Amino acid sequence: MLAWLICIPGWIAVSMMPSQYQANARIYADPEALLGTLLKGLAADSSPARQVEMLQRTLLSRPNMERVIARTDLDMRVRDTASREQLIEALSRDIKITLQTRQLFRIDYTDRDPRLAYEVVRTIIALFMEAATSNDRQQMQSARTFLQHQITSYEVQLREAEQRRAEFRARYADILPSETLGGGTRLEQARGKLNDLRGSLADEQTRRDLLRKQLESTPANFAAPAGGAGGGRLAEAERQLRELRLRYTDQHPDVVAQRSVIAELRASGGGGGGGTAQRPGTGAPNPAHEQVRIRLVDADAQVASLERQVTAMQGEVARLENLVRTAPHVQAEFQNIDRDYAVLRKNYEELLARREALQIAGAARTDGNPMRLEVVEPPTVPIQPAGPNRLLFSAGVLAAGIGAGLALMMLLVTLDSGFYTIHDLRSIGLPVLGGVSSATAPPRRVLASVVFVAGFLILLGAFGAFQMVGPKIAAKLPELLTRLMA
Repeated sequence: MLAWLICIPGWIAVSMMPSQYQANARIYADPEALLGTLLKGLAADSSPARQVEMLQRTLLSRPNMERVIARTDLDMRVRDTASREQLIEALSRDIKITLQTRQLFRIDYTDRDPRLAYEVVRTIIALFMEAATSNDRQQMQSARTFLQHQITSYEVQLREAEQRRAEFRARYADILPSETLGGGTRLEQARGKLNDLRGSLADEQTRRDLLRKQLESTPANFAAPAGGAGGGRLAEAERQLRELRLRYTDQHPDVVAQRSVIAELRASGGGGGGGTAQRPGTGAPNPAHEQVRIRLVDADAQVASLERQVTAMQGEVARLENLVRTAPHVQAEFQNIDRDYAVLRKNYEELLARREALQIAGAARTDGNPMRLEVVEPPTVPIQPAGPNRLLFSAGVLAAGIGAGLALMMLLVTLDSGFYTIHDLRSIGLPVLGGVSSATAPPRRVLASVVFVAGFLILLGAFGAFQMVGPKIAAKLPELLTRLMA
């Protein structure tokens, strides 16, 4: 009886428990942190998982919960300030945002009104997208501010480094590498020029010696013919031509000049006249000799000029070598200054490039989606309730009723002071002569067992029947109570 008294009200209470409907949605978010992307390699960047986690924390804040209440029918449940606070706390507790993968998470909300559960989840998705867009704009502005600040700072540092580099280079211009010299120093340039001058001087000296020998072998005047030998001058000119051709090519100026002389002699009939006799050495001047002499004078002048240049360049090389020996730390100090300048310039140029990239990204995000958000599983109005688990609760009530009945039975057995067998009388120490059994009625214990088993089976049957018709009765029970109260 006690089990019935516990189970029937308990099952009615379970049936009257309001159904809970759960609405859910899944969202894929790819929040590439703009500041971290732009400053990759220059500064520590934030991971997308942290950005999603930040959005989750801010999404369940009090202002957002108030927006959810205002955009849905939840404001109809607000009666006063206390109920509003309780509703905000309940929303923050009941709205579940679960990260399933690195960029896929789920939003769940459970309420007794299926339409309201759907509206809450839909509003949360809208707030999430608004928060993502706002966060993206904040990152864009933060990135612009950071880049501009860094560019301004690097401009100042770069100007100072350029000034130091220029002053140091001007102070030690003689021993530092020069960009106009292809990265070489003036000492290296002077040494190279000195070697070139020495080579040119050696070539000019050789040419001058050859001209001297040629001048010595070339007569100043043609030999005068003796006793009517009119072809003597012509023969002498041809002999000189043969000697010149042994030393030079046919295009050499001396060879060409000597051929001109032979042509003139042949045109004048051999250079001699009749039987007129002339003395040796009193012939006509030799034009080849004059040309060689002029060329020798030019060679002497060129050699003298090269000697002066070599002497001057030797003095310059000696001066630069002495300067290098007296300042060995200059090269190392300049390398440090140049290295600092190169690092500053590289970072400055990279920041300028990223500022341009930021402007392009800002234009692209103005026309497109600032953050990749995709609702993989949109929310729907739930049809089947997600809870409570009435079968589980009803089974719990049944177990509680049976347990209470068994406990009551054990208590009654314990408190029962009657005697039902001869053994019970003998157990208290009284002498028992015998016993008379009933000839018509069954034993009381058998009857009690049958009653207990039948009651238990009926209770199980009532449990099964209640699971089938209980929800319908419970659904109509509030209406019946309302009518009775009216």
